[in-house]
Amino acid sequence: MNRYSLTHVPDPALLHDLRSLLARERATTAELLAHLAEVDARHLYAAAGYPSMFAWCVEELHLSEDSACKRIRAARAARQFPALFAMLADGRLHLSAMVMLAPCLTPENAEEFLTAATHRSKAGIEQLLAERFPRPDLPARIETLAAAPTLDLSAPGRMNCSVPGVLLSMGQIDRLSAPGRIKFTGDKQSPGTVRPGVAPLAPGRYGLQFTVGQGTYEKLHQAQALLGHAVPSGELAEVFDRALDALIARLEQRKCAATTHSRPRHQSSANPRHVPAEVRRAVWQRDGGQCTYVSVAGHRCEARTRLDHIEPVARGGRATVNGVRIRCRAHNQYAAECAFGAGFMSRKREAARRATEAVRVRSAATNEARALAAAAAEETRARAAAAAEEARVRAAAAAEVVPWLRALGLRVDEARRAAARCGVIPDAPLEERVRCALSGLARPARGHAAAIPRPAP
Repeated sequence: MNRYSLTHVPDPALLHDLRSLLARERATTAELLAHLAEVDARHLYAAAGYPSMFAWCVEELHLSEDSACKRIRAARAARQFPALFAMLADGRLHLSAMVMLAPCLTPENAEEFLTAATHRSKAGIEQLLAERFPRPDLPARIETLAAAPTLDLSAPGRMNCSVPGVLLSMGQIDRLSAPGRIKFTGDKQSPGTVRPGVAPLAPGRYGLQFTVGQGTYEKLHQAQALLGHAVPSGELAEVFDRALDALIARLEQRKCAATTHSRPRHQSSANPRHVPAEVRRAVWQRDGGQCTYVSVAGHRCEARTRLDHIEPVARGGRATVNGVRIRCRAHNQYAAECAFGAGFMSRKREAARRATEAVRVRSAATNEARALAAAAAEETRARAAAAAEEARVRAAAAAEVVPWLRALGLRVDEARRAAARCGVIPDAPLEERVRCALSGLARPARGHAAAIPRPAP
């Protein structure tokens, strides 16, 4: 008998069992998140041979990427705000709501915010976030979509598209079924949604899609031009492959001292943490560029990253081929905890975090002081420029009066001294400025002011 066939169950019992199963599922999910949070806090994934909690959930627990990402985020949020466990267990919050609320929760607003989010749907949570944390309007854009692609499904696992340079998912094919259709893209995907940039299309073939800036776009055209003799068609896949070859070669040279010819040995460094180039090359080749940590169950970490001393430097470890191995960051930290204790490393990391924060604060203060100094200097320059311009205007106004004073019989020095007085009214008419200059003379002549000839119109 098929245990999943429920055709014989009466309606009331079916609905009752469904509600009971849903309640048990919610309680089980809350317990699952609690276990995930504790595994994450203890870094048990490292002991199992995985570089991250995400990799452990996907490869060891066989969760999907989306499911693992959602549960890890929810578990970390619930560990910080334990009320989330109870709200999930009794159905006041669903898993998606926990993920959406997590970035916005703080010790100050958590109680009020979670109360407002109780029993809300995903759309209701989005509305709540929009009310509490409003964002600026998105620019409305209209994009003309290409005609529907022609698909060739004759070969299993193969799909040909007549639209060149376009990566299509099945959902996108659905949306492109109407030729010339207009799509409004003013609304974007919600924060936290991750779209994979690489999608398998056929055996050994992958679709890659991403957005680049203007600078990268110009570099791409330059690379196509430089490869014109080798790749006349400018095929993007070929250009991208050659670019990756060049990048990998440079990175291997920098990280593992890869070289095509031997080099003379350099004098050893006084820094015990310095790994000579020849040691990096030998270790990289010996370990295959992969983390060497192997769990008790025999699983080797698949991360490809950094070098680590087998014997910690603090205990006399030396940078030799036999004393250095490849370890990812997670297993480097795990080895340090095994050697010195989790509490000691936790205090060290906290001290490093505080030191980094102090440096950041000092840097911010320095940058602020520099900005204030630059603003003060700019204000000083502006004031100086304004004063210079005012002096120039006054000098021009005074210089225009001097010939008139000379015509009235004043000496050059007397005319200049008198004309300087009218600099306070540079915008006044010429006749008024001349009167102002004459009013300051020690021995003014009565007839002089009346005899001032008027400027020619």
